[in-house]
Amino acid sequence: MNKSVFLGTLAVAGLAAGIASAQSTLEQVQSRGALNCGVTTGLTGFAAPDASGEWQGFDVAVCRAVAAAVLGDASAVEFVPTTGQTRFTALSSGEIDMLARNTTWTFSRDTDLAFEFVGVNYYDGQGFMAPRELGVSSALELDGATVCIQTGTTTELNLADFFASNNMSYEPVPIETNAEAQQQYLAGACDVYTTDASGLAATRATFEDPSAHVILPEIISKEPLGPLVRHGDNEWGDIVRWTLNGLIAAEEYGITSANVGELAAGTENPEVNRILGTEGDLGAMIGLDADWMQRAIAAVGNYGEIFEGNIGESTPIGLARGLNAQWTDGGLLYAPPFR
Repeated sequence: MNKSVFLGTLAVAGLAAGIASAQSTLEQVQSRGALNCGVTTGLTGFAAPDASGEWQGFDVAVCRAVAAAVLGDASAVEFVPTTGQTRFTALSSGEIDMLARNTTWTFSRDTDLAFEFVGVNYYDGQGFMAPRELGVSSALELDGATVCIQTGTTTELNLADFFASNNMSYEPVPIETNAEAQQQYLAGACDVYTTDASGLAATRATFEDPSAHVILPEIISKEPLGPLVRHGDNEWGDIVRWTLNGLIAAEEYGITSANVGELAAGTENPEVNRILGTEGDLGAMIGLDADWMQRAIAAVGNYGEIFEGNIGESTPIGLARGLNAQWTDGGLLYAPPFR
């Protein structure tokens, strides 16, 4: 091949790659007909396949809400299990369109890793779980303990800070997934397991005898967990962000999966009408139709329905709303105005 032909071939290949990369995430999802959503490898209540292999959970619902808003089909999701180590590579490489995997919003992840956290869907904090027979009632009694810890997580760094600041020593037992942590902890390979308190509650709920294990009272960090996307595609970030905001706002305004169709006929509340697309043109501003949020709420319910159905006090996970209550009920949940 002569040089000019070779260079011409390279130029055509580069142009084709440029055209492919120039497609926005929204366009890629729509042309693919499915949302690629990164989730955990399995955490009961948050993201795990049920008996029939269907992914269910609190984080899964965010993926399904986005799919319903964008594609009109909450089942048009390809769930990609990721570990603490692999999740960010999967997102930055384009393998997934968004990550909804109990991931903490931090400075370095937002800036150095070039991700865009679109909001918080669970306000959490790191805690410790120990066998009741260990006789420990406080994390301050853990000097010299062996600790099961997921690598590549904020919990790894928080653990080191907590023990150092309290002049205590520990021996880390590194694990990759929650399933491995559970196995090692129950086998006695570590004295305690540390992760987000919600994760501890979810893990304990799967034990044969949950009452034989205690979650210690100390919360040693702030862990604002939420979905994230890549930097550089603001329209896609807006879609995921405002879908999450819509689920939160829907609870505040009493829009549920049961009444969304009725309310979509029009109400006396302009905010409700804007959320449901019967007033204004908010959908068009983010490249979607007017009914995008109607579909999301109809598919998965509002934030409160998602919480109670997957991890709330009536479930085996048994989490109280706490900080995750609406701002009107003393919590931190607060959706910006739809206007």
